[in-house]
Amino acid sequence: MTSTTQHDVDAETSGPETTGSGPLPREHVLVIATLLVASFVVILNETVMSVAIPVLQEDLGVPPSTGQWLTTAFMLTMAVVIPLTGFLIQRVATRTLFVAAMSLFTAGTVLAFFSTTFAVLLVARVVQASGTAVMLPLLMTTVMTIVPAARRGAMMGNITVVIAVAPALGPTMSGFVLDHLGWRWIFGVVAPIALGALVIGARYVVSVSATGNQRIDVVSVPLSALGLGGLVYGLVGIGEHAQGSSGTPTWLPFVVGTVALAAFVARQLHLQRTDRALLDLRVFTSGQFRIALGAMLIGMSAMFGSFLLLPLFAQQALGLSALQTGLITLPGGIVMGVTGPFVGRLYDRYGPRVLAVPGSVLVSAGLWLLVDVDADTSLAWLVGANLVLMLGLSATFTPLMTTALGSVEPRLYSYASAVVSTLQQVAGAAGAALFITIMTVVSSAGVDAGMGEGPAFVDGVRRAFLVGALLSLLLVALVPFLRKPDAEPAPAVH
Repeated sequence: MTSTTQHDVDAETSGPETTGSGPLPREHVLVIATLLVASFVVILNETVMSVAIPVLQEDLGVPPSTGQWLTTAFMLTMAVVIPLTGFLIQRVATRTLFVAAMSLFTAGTVLAFFSTTFAVLLVARVVQASGTAVMLPLLMTTVMTIVPAARRGAMMGNITVVIAVAPALGPTMSGFVLDHLGWRWIFGVVAPIALGALVIGARYVVSVSATGNQRIDVVSVPLSALGLGGLVYGLVGIGEHAQGSSGTPTWLPFVVGTVALAAFVARQLHLQRTDRALLDLRVFTSGQFRIALGAMLIGMSAMFGSFLLLPLFAQQALGLSALQTGLITLPGGIVMGVTGPFVGRLYDRYGPRVLAVPGSVLVSAGLWLLVDVDADTSLAWLVGANLVLMLGLSATFTPLMTTALGSVEPRLYSYASAVVSTLQQVAGAAGAALFITIMTVVSSAGVDAGMGEGPAFVDGVRRAFLVGALLSLLLVALVPFLRKPDAEPAPAVH
């Protein structure tokens, strides 16, 4: 970084933080707006495959437990790559990191469009996810760096739109494209938008934080990948084993994942003493960070599990078209998009509990409404249940995210963003895998017991939503303990 750029960075990051008032500088507004749009585009791709999976299963000849890897592998890749972003944000200029991330995403999208086999499509999704993984931590760290504490709730409301609305709209967009153009054009529509965001970002994104000369710990990277990957693969493997399509012992991935994750944590605790950790775990010294993060993970697992299971149920049990299936999540996505910024402003004024407590109740209610679905369930019921769930998540996510990130000291923002983003993706992948696993295990047991495939499938779906509804009760129990962070959090314990 040149001396001129460094001076600009210092000026940009100090003004808003110290004054806490007045409008953001134009260059900061452009940076945040560009990152929001780019993040929306890339995160949209986390769920575009949910409606397309039944079509792809038939077109490419793969079972549900294999087809769902197009979604699970996407989220799992993000969980593996995101721990690197805390280091990358500290080391690489904002513009350079943005261009690299969007270039990867665009390349993966183009490859997906031209893929002819499931294996190539899966690789393309992994490349996409490698770029996506950088965008959300980059967005959150940028906001925490240049937006005054008194206005962060409103800005985090916009980020909630990206995190929750983009995945909610993914099935709708996917269903429309499938009905009119075919599954390849899911990527054909996104590619030019991604390219446009890349060009605009290369022009307008500026560096907003100083960079250093940190060196990456080469041991931590494979430990992180094995730890997080092993645990999620273990969940997916249960479903594959139930269908007889997995030759790997179900216990092996869990053992590998647990051992690797324990070694990763031990190494980070050692390295952070000299500020050399790949992922600085001192963010967990904040009790509010731990509470908010735990609640957020429950919400993410429920959201992605339902996003994956609802389309499967609608198409296979109710016989709905791809477009009809995609429209189930549209009203909820619109509600989240409209309410997100207002929720952020309410957080700035009243704090987290006044929003998160009723929001968590709505999340739980939405999941309980899905527990009794059957082959006669109406489309209106599914839309209504999803609408309640999305409204609850809208009221819950912004307070949780703002509380979590605002509870750590400023020098740990990039690591807190990386931790939150990493565990969100693990929770999303685990939630999707858990819902599919329960559905598969229960359905297979029903068929073995002489139940018809249709009734067995419906029974599996109901059991999966029951588990999700029970988990949501933990969310309801956690959020009353939230409180608004101080403007200047206490330094982390070394």
